[in-house]
Amino acid sequence: MPTTIEPKTEQESKPQLVPPSSNEPELFAAEIAMEKKGANIFPLILIAALVFVVGGTIYYFVKGARDVLTVPVATTTISDLLKAQGPATVHFTTGTVVPSVNEKPQDPHYKLLAKAGIITAAPKAKGSNILIVSITGPGETVLKNIDGVEKNKNADGATSYTVPLAVRQLVSIDKVAMVKPHLAQVTYSWKWVPNRLGREFDASGSLVKSFTTWDRATLIKSYGVDFYSADPTKATIVLVEGDNGAWKPFVE
Repeated sequence: MPTTIEPKTEQESKPQLVPPSSNEPELFAAEIAMEKKGANIFPLILIAALVFVVGGTIYYFVKGARDVLTVPVATTTISDLLKAQGPATVHFTTGTVVPSVNEKPQDPHYKLLAKAGIITAAPKAKGSNILIVSITGPGETVLKNIDGVEKNKNADGATSYTVPLAVRQLVSIDKVAMVKPHLAQVTYSWKWVPNRLGREFDASGSLVKSFTTWDRATLIKSYGVDFYSADPTKATIVLVEGDNGAWKPFVE
């Protein structure tokens, strides 16, 4: 018997569309998790930064405390600075000495050298400003025993001498005070150490005292005379440590 198919009616229910399930709760949960994670990381970053700053500060001060100028280093530094200043010297010329900008034969240093037995000096003629100067035998011996004598032959046949008289010598480092890391104030004492000729050029010696006040002032100002036998002189200097670890005078 044939199967009877009933016709579909309009009342037959139509398939209903099912809306997709929402994932908003999941996204919200993920966002909350990320916020919690960020909230947990921020204090760690802050703590790490604080540790870095505090640690750097401690390192700076600890390192700065170590970067001090010690007395042995100060001794070497000041000794080198005194040596770098060079010796006190006297300049004179032998032969026919004619007055010029650089040469004043009538100044008292020629007389002092003659009194010390180093040279003989006499006017070329009566009333002349030109001197005839010669080294004496003892004078040659004295000059040979002095280190650093410079002797130059001039174009006019005269011979020029530059003779050291005394050098500065460190006596003691009296105080080292750190102004701040790498910067120190040093108080020290130094004295002159004259050689054989320098002792004759001592301002407190009998030869220099035999000159007039004006001539003594000229000798001290221009011709190497000084108080070489005086007590040590105190001085203060500020030193700064360079990048290579060497200390040098601080210049603002």
